[in-house]
This record gives sequence, structure tokens and C-alpha cells, in this order.
Amino acid sequence: MKDCIIGVDWGSSSFRAYLLGPDGEILERREAAGGVLRVRGGDFAAALLAEVGDWLKQAPDSLVVMSGMIGSRQGWREIPYVDCPAGPAEVAGGLERVDWGEGEAWIVPGLLDESRPGRPDVMRGEEAQVLGALAQMPPGGGVVCLPGTHSKWVRVVDGVVQGFATYMTGEVYDLLQGHSILGRLMTKGAVNADRWFLDGVALAREGGLLNRLFTARSRVLAGSLPETEVRSYLSGLLIGDELFSALGEEEAEVFLLGAPALTALYEAALGKLGRTAVTLETDAVAAGLYALAQHLRRSEG
Repeated sequence: MKDCIIGVDWGSSSFRAYLLGPDGEILERREAAGGVLRVRGGDFAAALLAEVGDWLKQAPDSLVVMSGMIGSRQGWREIPYVDCPAGPAEVAGGLERVDWGEGEAWIVPGLLDESRPGRPDVMRGEEAQVLGALAQMPPGGGVVCLPGTHSKWVRVVDGVVQGFATYMTGEVYDLLQGHSILGRLMTKGAVNADRWFLDGVALAREGGLLNRLFTARSRVLAGSLPETEVRSYLSGLLIGDELFSALGEEEAEVFLLGAPALTALYEAALGKLGRTAVTLETDAVAAGLYALAQHLRRSEG
């Protein structure tokens, strides 16, 4: 096979790779638990070869493009961020090559937003996902939410990332579950977009998150919240608080990009607030890495 691209989304705890054909079609995909923090001795070249070595045998001239925490100081090499506003060309201009003895490999830089004085924000990996999702969005752009441990809200105008904001929603939920008194009540039931989740979303409108969080305990003790619904209720409080902070009055539509189970919760929460949610293709990162590789090839050619 000729003119193939191997796109790699390499995060802290996970590894996703795509073998892409000349036109960007996904020929094969694979996932592994070998995130950046799990690579023994920092031998990323060996780890990459172990994951995609067979693809290189099929397509030895493949261009490898990697995004995510592989470009952080804990990764293969710390790649400087590209300043916002930034589109595909600007991000591609920040790509840096790494030597690994098996062909051509490049790392995507990530983005830096310093538009809010005293509140800089950064991302690594999400920029490739957003760039890959541009074809699924209106030409003028929109607001993209990437739910997760650290949710990202990204403003896109005419194919250019203008800025973004990070919310530690997922991490706070995990901390409450594992290291707070509320965790004792979070041992039963699953998180569902049900009445109690939506109740939490609605209550978040009143602000005072630290006070609202304690109601997950007080309502159980008062008999007005089933213990099996504490996890859903807390999730609603946290996601609701995120939405009220991130959304402007003019933003009637939000594009969601992430794992289906999580985006379903955000879709329900947005519906509760009278907003429309549009779910984007989860493999958008493959399209983003392909687009950056095409920019790279044109610049080299």
C-alpha cells in the first residue's frame, strides 16, 4: 500500500491508532491501554513500534502523525503550543518531527488560549479532534463541547479555533466519589439521564455549587432523594454547573464530540436547558490527523 497515513491519538491512559488510506478512509483501527504514563522507561519508539509495526510492514512509506499527551513534557517530546486563533495550517506549522528509526513520525503541537487575562488555557489532542470535525459543522462554525475528565468548550469560526475553556467536571466527580463523604452514598445505581440527573441540572441554575453538592447527602437523610440516584443527581449538578458557566445566551446549538455514554448525558442536560445538541462522529480525530498530514506533505513537496 502506498501513500498511507498512520494517525495516533496517544493520551495519558489510552492509545488509539488509525491506518488511513490515500483519501483519508479508515482502513483499520485499534485501541490499547498503553497510554503515555504507562510506557516503561519512556521508550515511546518501542511502544509505537509494538502497536503499529505490522502496519508499517504493509505500508513502509507511511507518514505517522501523533496527537495528545505524547507531545507533553511526560511524553516523547514536549512540543510548544500554537497560539489561538489557529486553523489547520497554523497547527500543521507547529508539527515537530521525532526520530525513531522506522520512518517519518510527527507530533501535533496542541493549542494555547491567552485571550482571558490571567486565565490561560491549554489543550493537547482535542485540537486534532475539532479540526477533524470541521466537515461535520456549518461553514461558519459553532461551539464544540468535548466532555471528559477535563471537558473542553471550543469556539470555532470559519474553520479557525478562536479560543476554548476547560472544566474539570469529570475529575471533580471522581474525587467526590473516591475522597469525600458523598462517596459513601455513591455505591449504588448507575448514572442515567433520568429525573434525578435532570433535577441536578436544573438546580445548578441557582449557583452555589459547593452548597448544592452537600444536598446530595442532606436530601438522602431527609428522604427526598433515593440513595440509588445520588450518582445521577451529582452528575447533573456538576454538568449543569459546567453548562451554565460555558454557555452564552446566543448559543442555541452545541456540537458534542466524545464517548457516546457521556455525550448522551450532555445531550439530555442541554435539552433540559432548551438547547439543541448535535453529536459529531467520534472518529473525528482520524480526519484531523489526516488533514494535518496533508498540510505537511504539501509543505514538504
